[in-house]
Amino acid sequence: MDSLPPEGLAFVLGYLLGSIPFGLLLTRAAGTADLRGIGSGNIGATNVLRTGRKDLAAATLVLDALKGTAAVLLAGYYLSADAPVAAAAGAFLGHVAPVWLRFRGGKGVATFLGALIGLHWPTALAFAAVWLGVAAVTRYSSLSALLASSAAPLVLYATDNELPAVVVAAMAALLWVKHRENIARLLSGTESKIGQKA
Repeated sequence: MDSLPPEGLAFVLGYLLGSIPFGLLLTRAAGTADLRGIGSGNIGATNVLRTGRKDLAAATLVLDALKGTAAVLLAGYYLSADAPVAAAAGAFLGHVAPVWLRFRGGKGVATFLGALIGLHWPTALAFAAVWLGVAAVTRYSSLSALLASSAAPLVLYATDNELPAVVVAAMAALLWVKHRENIARLLSGTESKIGQKA
């Protein structure tokens, strides 16, 4: 690891933090059903909510976001100027494809937002505004995440953050891939709305 450049170290740090499966750990500690056997099988807050524990879902959402923020801030403080961008990518990848769970993770929305908070808080605010606006109009959580993630690299590019814009665009593309089943349901009109049982 000593031979890795700062950006490589940042990516590894981000991946390790991002791969902590808080949803799985919290639900196991609470004695609820194994997340991987219910709903979508994902480890994120949406699937935790399907256990009936809103408190655990909220905690998962916050912790999944914080691991993205922590990775970016730690990399920026201890490593190079470009390290936070690498840490953001690592944290996001760690969440959606954690090696400990055979690369079967969550969809990455909370970690995506958390990484944005660390990278460029105005973009994080824009992400949240788009998410809330689309959710208020359509009540589709998945569509809100898809459009908000698409807006993020555009905001970064418009504010002269070109490298972060490129990396966040790649993260957004992977987020879209992770939402492919949701996209299919949106197109067929069968996607569940916020507050509606799946």
